[in-house]
Amino acid sequence: MDFFSDYTMTIEGAGVSSAKTFDAVNPATEAVIAAVPDADRAIFDRAVASAKRAFPAWSEKPWRARQDLVSKLGDLIEQNAEDFIRLLTMEQGKARAGAEWEIGGSVAWCREIAKQALEPDMVENTDGRTVETSRTPLGVVGGITPWNFPLLLAVWKVAPALVAGNTIVLKPSPFTPLCTLKFGELTRGVLPAGVLNVISGGNELGEWMTRCEDIRKISFTGSTATGRKIMASASGNLKRITLELGGNDPAIVMPDVDVQATAKELIWAAFQNSAQFCVAAKRLYIHEDIYDALAEALVEYARTVKVGDGLQQGVDLGPIQNAMQFEKLKDLLADSKKNGHRFLLGGQIEDGPGYFVPVTIIDNPPEDSRVVTEEAFGPVLPLLKFRDTEDVIRRANDTEYGLAASIWSADADRARNIAQRIEAGTVWINEIHTFSPHVAFGGHKQSGIGIENSLHGLAEYTNSKTIVTNRMAPVS
Repeated sequence: MDFFSDYTMTIEGAGVSSAKTFDAVNPATEAVIAAVPDADRAIFDRAVASAKRAFPAWSEKPWRARQDLVSKLGDLIEQNAEDFIRLLTMEQGKARAGAEWEIGGSVAWCREIAKQALEPDMVENTDGRTVETSRTPLGVVGGITPWNFPLLLAVWKVAPALVAGNTIVLKPSPFTPLCTLKFGELTRGVLPAGVLNVISGGNELGEWMTRCEDIRKISFTGSTATGRKIMASASGNLKRITLELGGNDPAIVMPDVDVQATAKELIWAAFQNSAQFCVAAKRLYIHEDIYDALAEALVEYARTVKVGDGLQQGVDLGPIQNAMQFEKLKDLLADSKKNGHRFLLGGQIEDGPGYFVPVTIIDNPPEDSRVVTEEAFGPVLPLLKFRDTEDVIRRANDTEYGLAASIWSADADRARNIAQRIEAGTVWINEIHTFSPHVAFGGHKQSGIGIENSLHGLAEYTNSKTIVTNRMAPVS
């Protein structure tokens, strides 16, 4: 199997090409690296029909049999890790360390989700009468994944969907389809035909998925704007949805932290994966007592971070993944310059190939400025000064988003009190970006609906069924 050519979709356990293709582009060079099959309506219908045919036999397999096969998917990724890492860097742009983190995480998620099961709940068991609630699979699931972590977030959907007994039609982002297509190719002959179908295409393909009567659930990771459209479209047949959407995550730094040590943590909290991360620290609130010292330490450390082609040795952060997002960031930076914001670092985009944006830090812009209120999804970080706790909690919560947040303090109890008042699905204290297949992840407000990971997330791929049995025959 060649990871770097011959990209085909996977339907009913076999490779499928299409008459129409689109280009996959390396964001570090802007060079076309592959022709990607573009599914038409007939191909989409074939994929859904394949998944629908495979569902009865797959759903009837014992949990243990499904778990074993999902665990084998992790083995397949691990056996091809080096090729996945290189291909991921070529199509997404991330540097070696980030690619290793994503591919290693994909292996771990397959293996750990494969250990999960939803046991029946015996609510009542008395003489002659039982009440038992169990979980049953939904049917065909549609998975739609983003371009920032293309393989890992595909696994976040595939693994629980399959373990729970569903079949799946998976659509990767058209910006980063290659690793997902190769993942589908690897599963041929391992999974029963039709259990996992991988098809590639643009926005029209996503719209077909959300409207399709035979798809019982959509699991989507992406922007809040697109999530709203999916929710509206899925309402036509009350399709189940899990939406993991945007965020504008605050980080709050109290005056008792070790400034130098915390600065290093905060740089990666904000800029990991070139800040193309739904849970990146996007607004950094710093207590006024340490604001100047921490700002200086952040700039000093950020100067050591190397931005470049992720395939090159020594590079820490790669480019922005696509031209559309690159242009949005250029516009955001232009707005800050027009409004006279003070740049402590970066802000100047150099001419040349590649969608490169330097690590950029902005000094205490107004709270209502675009660089504060919008999700940049790129390496642009506003530093914001605060004086008292009540004020910073109010400001942190003053957003339509509620995905995640972090609190940094030597007083963990005080930090926890603050965390309890932050409107977000995950709040980290003195760490960030730690995830687990066994820990629930989901957003509040406009950051999403539903849960991924943990038994809570697994349950989202099921219906509940209660069976009440009265063993006492009616008196004749």
